[in-house]
Amino acid sequence: MPELPEVETTRAGLAPHLIGRRITAATLRRPDLRWPIPSAITDVLPGQRIADVRRRAKYLLIDAESGSALLHLGMSGVLRVLSPEVVHGRHDHVDLALDSGLVLRFTDPRRFGCLLWQPAGTVHPLLADLGPEPLSDRFDGDYLHRLARRRTGPVKGFLMDQSVVVGVGNIYAAESLFLAGIHPLRPAGAIALARYRRLAEAVRQVLGHAIVRGGTTLRDFLAPDGAPGYFEQELQVYGREGQSCRRCGSGLRAQKLGHRATVWCPCCQR
Repeated sequence: MPELPEVETTRAGLAPHLIGRRITAATLRRPDLRWPIPSAITDVLPGQRIADVRRRAKYLLIDAESGSALLHLGMSGVLRVLSPEVVHGRHDHVDLALDSGLVLRFTDPRRFGCLLWQPAGTVHPLLADLGPEPLSDRFDGDYLHRLARRRTGPVKGFLMDQSVVVGVGNIYAAESLFLAGIHPLRPAGAIALARYRRLAEAVRQVLGHAIVRGGTTLRDFLAPDGAPGYFEQELQVYGREGQSCRRCGSGLRAQKLGHRATVWCPCCQR
């Protein structure tokens, strides 16, 4: 599933083509994706000028005067700006036509993505209880340490809790914990403030570098221009169970945590 860097890469790629453009029509080739597509997408959005393209957690928001189209890429979603002459395929579910003569096309083979509507002046329920952005000033080690008090669950699960901090999914939680030298199964409440400060900085560093590298290509993800992300080539632990640690040479270990593979180095992470 695309994580924060992949979604941010998508946002940055789309913004120059969308901001300032007017949506002239919305074509839905099916009435739903993960959830039904609201009628506002076809009844309200056309005719609106796009004021901004934002990211909140792993969601994209296309802001117009009357509200925002809220998109999630799910497991296999891709957004591309194309000529309308490009023939749509069976998984091309939505076209938003622009006054530039191009279309924003939403492709989602597995249909785990979504296209919803957030009226102006409101916050969609999917966004209402989210934690701070990991690259914002609200996120630091002191904040993590304060929230972790009396928590007995693994620190990796704590870091992936979207009410704690948004956008740190399985890949980047694993990589951040490795960089900070923290064992992913250590209880969140048993980690000292100094180590949480290192972890917060590691999260910023890992996510920032992944954004520069265009995200991580795992199975389906491609940027809007069709280019893959290259961060996968630099992964230290994620997906490398049984291989040697790039730092110390020890064999990496793995365990299921919340139905997801968790990989760590027994020497570098304590």
